[in-house]
Amino acid sequence: MPRTKRCRRIGRSPNAFMFKPAGIKACNLEEIVLEADEMESIRLADEQGLYHADAAEKMGVSRQTFGRIIEKARKKIATALVNGWVLRIEGEPVGEDD
Repeated sequence: MPRTKRCRRIGRSPNAFMFKPAGIKACNLEEIVLEADEMESIRLADEQGLYHADAAEKMGVSRQTFGRIIEKARKKIATALVNGWVLRIEGEPVGEDD
């Protein structure tokens, strides 16, 4: 049985919650879901350029856990881009920092 998911600090909620290819109705496309903690890992590591250890500290998780989160997030984003799928961001920003 897996462990229960610890609270992960999220710096801010995204401005948009869905991205899709232009010119195609979303109902005609496959969809992949990016969780709030995965979005936060992308924001910290790729947008802000933080090292994994620093980003992990900001999220309140270990560096190894952060590595797993960001690897999963990057795979989902790549899958959506390469296949032309809808990328939907969902999940509650648990422990959101202001």
